[in-house]
Amino acid sequence: MRFFLEIAYNGTNYHGWQVQPNADTVQARMNYVLSNLLREEIYCVGCGRTDAGVHASQFYLHFDCQNHPPENFVFRLNRFLYKDIAVKRIIMVSNDAHTRFNATYRAYDYYIHFQKDPFLNDLSYYYQHFNKLDLQAMEEAFNYLKEVEDFASFQKKNESVTSLCQIFKTELHLDQNEKKLRIHIAANRFLRGMIRLIVGALFVIGEGKTDIDTFKQIVSQKGILPYNRSAPACGLYLSDVRYDFIN
Repeated sequence: MRFFLEIAYNGTNYHGWQVQPNADTVQARMNYVLSNLLREEIYCVGCGRTDAGVHASQFYLHFDCQNHPPENFVFRLNRFLYKDIAVKRIIMVSNDAHTRFNATYRAYDYYIHFQKDPFLNDLSYYYQHFNKLDLQAMEEAFNYLKEVEDFASFQKKNESVTSLCQIFKTELHLDQNEKKLRIHIAANRFLRGMIRLIVGALFVIGEGKTDIDTFKQIVSQKGILPYNRSAPACGLYLSDVRYDFIN
């Protein structure tokens, strides 16, 4: 039998999703708890691979098992998991359903706050120079990405996977009263580290270190951006994953 689990996690204390030797990861933690509760060896597969310190407000994993999970399975999972991982629901699916390959839509949110706040440490990026940012230029550059098909400019070195992506949505949400900014991006797929590089590029543009025309020219020609910057992991959340067969 194959099941999907919808979960959420605070990635601060984990070295990302994927199992790594001598490091605590979300996948390793889920494998351990699932194996113990189902009394069989379980290896779960995730809908993506978040980096160290990156969070997920919505994440799906799938696993196969011989023993049928009990009715109170979600409750028992949450009891045994650390407080920084929460299981929302379990869904029985067909044996060929795959959390990674069948996802048709993925969205991320990146959170920035402009006033020092001890309660947002590790959960949002503290940027001190809000008044120096050209938000209009940032939004123009961000919206341009919907016209781009090849994101080689935001691909890490030595990556062998295709750099083609289809961007569905780009939005900047500014809360003037709270002095907070949320950057939202949705696509059919993303490259490893791509969103943090995009956010870093938006800040470079907002600071006036690169102009819009230069940005568009370099991205269209799949070149390397000047002042190449990756935004801190703490502000990034995988926030929306969709499947045709799940409401």
